[in-house]
Amino acid sequence: MAMFKVRVRTPSRLHITLIDLNGSIGRIDGGVGLALNEPFVEVVGRVGDEVSVNGGLNNDRFKEVALALQKHFGFAVELEVLSDYYFHVGLGSGTQISLAVASIFSQLAGKEMDVRELALLVGRGGTSGIGVAAFECGGFIVDGGHSTKVKSSFLPSSASKAAPPPVIARHDFPDWDVVVVIPGLLGAYGKREVDLFSKSCPIPLEEVREVSHIILMQMLPAVVEEDLDAFCKALSRIQHLGFKRVEVQQYDVVKKLIESFEGVGMSSTGPTVFTFTDTNARSMLKDIESFFREEGFECRGIITKARNEGAKIELQEVES
Repeated sequence: MAMFKVRVRTPSRLHITLIDLNGSIGRIDGGVGLALNEPFVEVVGRVGDEVSVNGGLNNDRFKEVALALQKHFGFAVELEVLSDYYFHVGLGSGTQISLAVASIFSQLAGKEMDVRELALLVGRGGTSGIGVAAFECGGFIVDGGHSTKVKSSFLPSSASKAAPPPVIARHDFPDWDVVVVIPGLLGAYGKREVDLFSKSCPIPLEEVREVSHIILMQMLPAVVEEDLDAFCKALSRIQHLGFKRVEVQQYDVVKKLIESFEGVGMSSTGPTVFTFTDTNARSMLKDIESFFREEGFECRGIITKARNEGAKIELQEVES
């Protein structure tokens, strides 16, 4: 009898900024971000007698998602994690793991479910839609946030039950090198992340307006016209505005880095930082790593590219 396994390879994502945590015109959240080739989640799953997970850095996370989905689909899976990456560093591993495991269940169940359905099933995308859209289509993404009719409070994705927001712009990202550095700091999550939202919101309207202006009239055109200089100027300015400013100010060392280097941003609530170049990626990586080490922090750095496609999902037949 033929049996099946499902192999899923996801992107990771940079979350450049949330847009509107003021809400005075009837929408909140909104996000800007980018799918990356690396790091990535790659996992193989098949039907099993009970949920099991082999390999990976986030074994418990895979198992938690699989156990919840077992109740929904009515069967268990055995998962083999071929690659994953660190949790709570600002690269969106929680969403990618959740959607990868949900895709495995839906494929093995023979159910055609789109990514937004899967996201609702696993509770992702309740604030930012960047991770869900990165899984679906990759590229450079802007989402339109949530109507205050369906989400009335300022909450991170982990504490929100809202549906993923609509994507309002998506473009292939230029072939620039992306320098990503993960310092040895703990990112905001759980109660700390909820408190960050509740203590800092609503954001002043004038800052929301400036962020929106930069995104619409500087950052988006820079992507389309492949203008690296304009893109990095927009990125730098955003670090000092709105909720992104609040996120950056959690970490004295990241704030100092951003003040010292032009064109550096922090992803999500941190602590991962990133920049873009078309000439000297290794030199930039070395400079940022040296900065952190001189400040007393070890770090891990990679050079990667944007991923202009979503997750790769393969249903494979295996003989029992």
